[in-house]
Amino acid sequence: MMPDFHWPWIFLLLPLPWVVRGLLTAINQQTAALRVPSLNSFPGQQTGIHRSHAMHWLSWVLLLLCWLSLLTAAARPYRMGEVVEMPVTGRDLMLAVDLSDSMKISDMNLNGDQVTRLSAVKQVLNDFIPRRQGDRLGLVLFGDEAYLQAPLTFDTHTVQMLMNEAQIGLAGQKTAIGDAIGLTIKRLQNNPEESRVVILLTDGANTAGEIDPLKAAELAASYRVKIYTIGLGAERMEVPGFFGSRTVNPSRDLDENALRTIASATGGQFFRARNPQQLQQVYAIIDQLEPTEKDPEIYRPQQNLFYWPLALALLSALLLALWQSLPASRLRNPQAEEAGGWNG
Repeated sequence: MMPDFHWPWIFLLLPLPWVVRGLLTAINQQTAALRVPSLNSFPGQQTGIHRSHAMHWLSWVLLLLCWLSLLTAAARPYRMGEVVEMPVTGRDLMLAVDLSDSMKISDMNLNGDQVTRLSAVKQVLNDFIPRRQGDRLGLVLFGDEAYLQAPLTFDTHTVQMLMNEAQIGLAGQKTAIGDAIGLTIKRLQNNPEESRVVILLTDGANTAGEIDPLKAAELAASYRVKIYTIGLGAERMEVPGFFGSRTVNPSRDLDENALRTIASATGGQFFRARNPQQLQQVYAIIDQLEPTEKDPEIYRPQQNLFYWPLALALLSALLLALWQSLPASRLRNPQAEEAGGWNG
């Protein structure tokens, strides 16, 4: 692909050296007052004349190459790259994920295997997070306290990696739902009102923290932060015992009423996910309720190429200097030097 030029009019300066040379020749031209016989007829001088002509023409070729290269570099050649999609400003979406001790309960059936609740969450978020191109995602993990694991960023890959690295107990054993909501409000309060969204996932009730979840919901509503709440956990689970297995409800501590109230107060929705399939459906519904931008901005990067003709100009100037630095006597009469060296 041929390069383009930012300043192609630079090539109008191509005849400038010849114009300058013609003006200087006209100014300095003088008529000779005395003529002397020419020595061109002597055989020994013919070789010197031919070599002098060769030196003259090679010098002109190098000068021309150097001048053309300088003009090409000054015209700023460039080549257009492939089209690149830029992330657009969609929503500011904070993910708040429970890491309390109860998230290690293995009541999730994933591909025929019983896995922990946290493993199921990671599996579903690995599909959800990459689809949020155009949104800025943030990650809050909470247990005894709430911690900002990833600030709002377009780098969804990093958010996904940090979520996959999260471990149960990293934030403590209890559940500070109110503190998690308060932290997400703090990270969203200065952002555009129409883009403040929180997805809060927990499997229990508020058992720690300094902020009551319902008070935190009222504060979120005042800042126009919309909260989608997800209650995670199966309702039936077989537990082996001394006299055989028994059926228990592993989600008996889940405070569904509080989660519904939080979602309703902020304009969001409450979802109940009893297995990974329902959790997958929940995030698909949120994708529809909070769609990402469909028309991302694009641009084509430019690759500057001026350094190649500039390097060629420097190389031509170097060769010209080396050529002109050769001893003039060797160029004019090499036979005389050979004879003199033999006589010596």
